[in-house]
Amino acid sequence: MTEPKQLSHHGVPDHQPLAGGIAARARAAATPQYLSGLNPEQREAVETLDGPVLVLAGAGTGKTRVLTCRIAHILSTGRARPGEILSVTFTNKAAREMKLRLGQMLGQAVEGMPWLGTFHSIGGRILRFHAELVQLKSNFTVLDVDDQIRLLKQLLQAENIDDKRWPARMLAGLIDGWKNRGLTPSQVPPGEAAVFGNGKGGKLYTAYQERLKILNAADFGDLLLENIRLFREHPDVLRQYQNRFKFILVDEYQDTNVAQYLWLRLLSQAPSKPGVPVSAIIPGAVDAAVIPGHAAGVNPESGNGADSPRDSGFAPVGAPRNDGGDVVARSATSSSAPKNICCVGDDDQSIYGWRGAEVDNILRFEHDFPGAKVIRLERNYRSTGHILAAASHLIAHNEGRLGKTLRTEDVDGEKVTVTGSWDSEEEARAIGEEIEELQRAGHKLNDIAILVRASFQMREFEDRFVTLGLPYRVIGGPRFYERAEIRDALAYLRVINSPADDLAFERIVNVPKRGLGDATVQMLHDHARKRRIPLFEAARAVTETDELKPKARGSLRDLIASFDRWRAQREVTSHTEMAEIVLDESGYTEMWQKDRSADAAGRLENLKELVRSMEEFENLQGFLEHISLVMDRDGGADDDAVSLMTLHSAKGLEFDNVFLPGWEEGLFPSQRTLDEQGRAGLEEERRLAHVGLTRARRRAKLYFATNRRIHGTWSTTIPSRFLDELPAHNVEITESKGGSGWGGSGGYGPSRFDNVESFGSSYTTPGWQRAQANRARGQGGRNGQAGGGFNESQSPFSGTRSDASSRGDFSRNKRAPVTIEGELIAKSTGTTSEFSLDDRVFHQKFGYGNVVKIDGNKLTIAFEKAGEKKVVDSFVERV
Repeated sequence: MTEPKQLSHHGVPDHQPLAGGIAARARAAATPQYLSGLNPEQREAVETLDGPVLVLAGAGTGKTRVLTCRIAHILSTGRARPGEILSVTFTNKAAREMKLRLGQMLGQAVEGMPWLGTFHSIGGRILRFHAELVQLKSNFTVLDVDDQIRLLKQLLQAENIDDKRWPARMLAGLIDGWKNRGLTPSQVPPGEAAVFGNGKGGKLYTAYQERLKILNAADFGDLLLENIRLFREHPDVLRQYQNRFKFILVDEYQDTNVAQYLWLRLLSQAPSKPGVPVSAIIPGAVDAAVIPGHAAGVNPESGNGADSPRDSGFAPVGAPRNDGGDVVARSATSSSAPKNICCVGDDDQSIYGWRGAEVDNILRFEHDFPGAKVIRLERNYRSTGHILAAASHLIAHNEGRLGKTLRTEDVDGEKVTVTGSWDSEEEARAIGEEIEELQRAGHKLNDIAILVRASFQMREFEDRFVTLGLPYRVIGGPRFYERAEIRDALAYLRVINSPADDLAFERIVNVPKRGLGDATVQMLHDHARKRRIPLFEAARAVTETDELKPKARGSLRDLIASFDRWRAQREVTSHTEMAEIVLDESGYTEMWQKDRSADAAGRLENLKELVRSMEEFENLQGFLEHISLVMDRDGGADDDAVSLMTLHSAKGLEFDNVFLPGWEEGLFPSQRTLDEQGRAGLEEERRLAHVGLTRARRRAKLYFATNRRIHGTWSTTIPSRFLDELPAHNVEITESKGGSGWGGSGGYGPSRFDNVESFGSSYTTPGWQRAQANRARGQGGRNGQAGGGFNESQSPFSGTRSDASSRGDFSRNKRAPVTIEGELIAKSTGTTSEFSLDDRVFHQKFGYGNVVKIDGNKLTIAFEKAGEKKVVDSFVERV
């Protein structure tokens, strides 16, 4: 029989089904439902199943849909069973979303996909199947960070290493960095191993791994590192999984680190013949001490980014690779072709280099997988034309990228706006007013986000929103005043302000460490409860007895003396300077300065921002009242509220209206990132700016301030270089609205220093009206301070030491010296004891004895075994 395609008759035209005709409609009805609605590029990415495929998916181009549709297509066409597909994501949330979508498409088929999950969850699953091959048992424990730190502290003590100079948390960061690079203890370059513990870093890493095996435990990094070792040392196991997985899909490939890259490269090669070593698949995989993107003998970085601290275990970005280069390609092509692997990612959104992500992995995909097909998803379904044009023009300045241009069929929309303000306070005020305008126009607050480069920028906005009565939520971390270091600092200030604040005193009695553990605190609680006195006064009483060991008693006595001194100083010192003194003399600042962890620098910046935030208030009492208002604003997750977050936390999210403040040199791009990583750091910062812009659906508004306080010092800044890299025809320059009521009319104006006595009458926004009403209500008792301390007439520089004396005089006029109150409290606790001389008593610690002296509620007792001790009468019983 003749094949249909061979039939031909001259003069008969070729036939194509008519659009909308019966044949076309029948064909459409036969098309799987999951393919309907895909654009040509998306459909090509879904249907191209053979060989390696790289899908370059720009922001808002529907990459998640492509991934799920691709899995559905593999299953529907019968190319693989659910258990033969390896689908890897970065977060549990992404894995759950993918399972949910597949369930909606395919029904129960998704239940049979055991290999859909995160890198570490799948790695852990494989490890439990073959635990004995890596000296573990199948019921091994995965240690959390706290357990890891405790174990490392034990090893430091065994090596007689000072854990204050060489903190366990720093060593944990180094080890995590080495594991992220796929380095076992024997593979760590000597130069890197020598930077910790006077050259003992490598020895400690070895001891740590040995100890984990003894405890039948693994940490988070081991879930992949031990997988790699398993595959390298047992090729038969590797072949088992290579044969099992017919298709491999990887999400967010641009965010993979070296260990994840090596793990994928091993699994993605075609199965080798028995007896062929792993080094034939990936040359250098067994013995290489230098991992892709890193150089041997280079000291690890220990710096911290403004908001995204770089892991101290990573070698410099841009160091030469040593993974076999062309040898890898020759090995891959000389044997059978690589497996069906599809990696989806966007090199323009690689923003996690500080935690080990290697953008070079996605840039080298065609080199690692010769013959790979690259499909670009450039049609954006999220943002308007002007926003996409601005983002694309900006990222085009990066050299290390594969290249693509986002486009949209949506309207051009509003242009990206750039606004300059005098300082960060005016910046927050202007953004607050714009948000209120959007709210009045009917926009939901849930559709509005503020994306900052560094977390310390949030404080200004949180305070402003409380003043305006705007609900807000912080995404990706605690709100500013809920951070641990801020709560600690506030606890010190609360105890100074109110000695009877037991909760605050208990929080900081052993922070930093003073040798006052739970047993001591429990003793203070028992004494305070029996005597009906505050915990602070119970501590004062106990220090005058022998209840505590000499070292603990001395530490507690020093702390009480410090608080007495600080209360006395408060009467002659401004509250801002007082806060600096307290944080310094208490040792709290020094504690974080000595901390070598990744987030220590960010915590110190937050403490500086806290001190700066106090400048707007007349005194400590007003500031603490303001904090209570801020902390009281807890809304539900479903409430309509403005979203406040860092740019790193915003990836994957989208909002109609996005405000991007702080576009200044030194802040964005981060000066620390530029100093540490050079051009590679600049390109990552530019990718971060690209991510920020592409979060916006309808409006993107950029702000910069001429004056900003960074590292505790006010300085004049210049606008970010990224602003000049935006296309002029897609950008509109606007004036700040934050100073409209201050007499300034052009640019960002001299509004902060205008000597005006009140707001301009044209300032009629709802926030202003509320502030005026609060101001009027507070005239009697708060000297015009509205809403817990809102006072626009205060200069942001009012916290300088030059005017400290005048503020001290103001405080003295309003309040009697606290030292007198302290003395009265101390005397009031010295009540007459119920015991008499020669009474026979029993003490739980010292045993039996007789009272030989009585001083108020303090007894001197001659104990039979412990000798003469001074104790508080509430701790003894008459016998």
